[in-house]
Amino acid sequence: MNMSYFNHIYTALPDELPHRARTVYIYLRDRAGKDSDCWPAVKTIAADLQLSRSTVKRALHDLVRAGLIEKETRYRENGSNTSNRLILKK
Repeated sequence: MNMSYFNHIYTALPDELPHRARTVYIYLRDRAGKDSDCWPAVKTIAADLQLSRSTVKRALHDLVRAGLIEKETRYRENGSNTSNRLILKK
């Protein structure tokens, strides 16, 4: 049986995984390295997908809640935030 790589994304109900989250997940999967992690800034994701930053943040929250990604907060040496490391779980 040949299943699509994104079958779990395509078959999720809208209340389980909103369309914004599906779009952002596919974007992240496309940019993930061989270890299934990536570091795009919310601003970059928003610009590339033509979404608002708020929509991207909500989508990332949806993906964490659904168990599809893990978000690791990262900091600069001076203590300020930098882009998060996003680890794709599925």
